[in-house]
Amino acid sequence: MKRFTFWPQAFLGLTFNWGALLGWAAIKGSLDPSVIVPLYTAGICWTLVYDTIYAHQDKEDDLKVGVKSTALRFGDSTKQWISAFGTASIGSFALSGYSAELAWPYYPLLTAAAAQLAWQITTVDLSDRMDCNRKFVSNKWFGALVFWGIVFGRLAS
Repeated sequence: MKRFTFWPQAFLGLTFNWGALLGWAAIKGSLDPSVIVPLYTAGICWTLVYDTIYAHQDKEDDLKVGVKSTALRFGDSTKQWISAFGTASIGSFALSGYSAELAWPYYPLLTAAAAQLAWQITTVDLSDRMDCNRKFVSNKWFGALVFWGIVFGRLAS
């Protein structure tokens, strides 16, 4: 994809998060659009955040070899773009949780995840490969907070 479009991170999001749709259908036996559409959207937007940060590690090399990425597309506006995608991700996770009737533990943990994502976006130095890598790796904490929010939100409902 990197040879054809500046949006390979979007294609990664579309394919990687397909598992949310399959997982829901496997467990529930059907697809509930009020839950899965925002859940899928949340995952895609989150992927755009973390993989754009990751792509900033390689932007100089990408320019040399002629491949594309959202890091190159967004350039100096990257933080605004990933802030918007981060906001859309959190909002979509909240809507999905509401539609799935998750109980109160989901929302404080989602708020903590939002704070972790905001920390990444506001503190990342996009010109520092090591910092981009640290922020990319820190997404394990974002994912863990969302996961435990879903688990405890379901157990309490």
